[in-house]
Amino acid sequence: MKNVERLANVALLGLSLAPLVVNVDPNVNVIVTACLTVFVGCYRSVKPTPPSETMSNEHAMRFPLVGSAMLLSLFLLFKFLSKDLVNAVLTCYFFVLGIAALSATLLPAIRRFLPKKWNDDLIIWHFPYFRSLEIEFTRSQIVAAIPGTIFCVWYAKQKHWLANNVLGLAFCIQGIEMLSLGSFKTGAILLAGLFVYDIFWVFFTPVMVSVAKSFDAPIKLLFPTADAKRPFSMLGLGDIVIPGIFVALALRFDVSRGKGPQYFKSAFIGYTFGLALTIFVMNWFQAAQPALLYIVPAVIGFLAVHCIWNGDVKPLLEFDEGKTKGAEEADAKESKKVE
Repeated sequence: MKNVERLANVALLGLSLAPLVVNVDPNVNVIVTACLTVFVGCYRSVKPTPPSETMSNEHAMRFPLVGSAMLLSLFLLFKFLSKDLVNAVLTCYFFVLGIAALSATLLPAIRRFLPKKWNDDLIIWHFPYFRSLEIEFTRSQIVAAIPGTIFCVWYAKQKHWLANNVLGLAFCIQGIEMLSLGSFKTGAILLAGLFVYDIFWVFFTPVMVSVAKSFDAPIKLLFPTADAKRPFSMLGLGDIVIPGIFVALALRFDVSRGKGPQYFKSAFIGYTFGLALTIFVMNWFQAAQPALLYIVPAVIGFLAVHCIWNGDVKPLLEFDEGKTKGAEEADAKESKKVE
């Protein structure tokens, strides 16, 4: 890990803990925390092989529809069932997800201090009565699961904002690290669809805001304020992860060309500008804003202008991680045949 990545991790940790001891402006906290999370997730996504999960054009087109169905379902659940009951079920669900996400986030740092055998040797555990079902894990993953479990227990018992944010940041980093849009065309389809999705559910219905306030789970980051009437500012995880995977794609595009973070910088600056504009408009009108309304045009716009200026439109549009992965696998097979 490069020094700049270590510095980003330390800064993110420090900023997360800072409100416990000093007053941090929530607007600044929102912007810097989100940007650091995107930065960390993007660099973690750069690996010898592309991310394991790649989105297709069809998935990107269906995503806003599936998201709308889930959002409306949650709204109806909160409306017709007890909020305590719904949140209790969701807490159990996110308890398990939180352990997995936080363990995976901490694992690279923990592995450095453990014996090589603990990192490499797999343990295979079969479910009782269902021997065909099995789980593979290493001793390192067990060690990483310990702090993950502690934080999840703390969150389930106290619902403290810091525990919520630690789990939320883990979800964001893992999402950006593990998910791939595959190509910039797919990314544009996804962002355009969610651009409309965010505007519709925030401006034309009370659904999005109502669910965000009722949903007592780490699907949003909470930033303490000095206002007793509004103790926390909120930022949905989707406003970090969705643009984040697009920015991460730009970084991996730069890496595939053997160059420095050229288009990553423009996409990242676009994300920072879009988020800052969201906060400005929200404070100006004193009303909730669909963050993707500002982030999506900024990220795509900054990247597009930079790409057109450099004359790299064709290679950027032709970039496809799925084809890159397939070519690497084919080369590996050919090399084995030659041997």
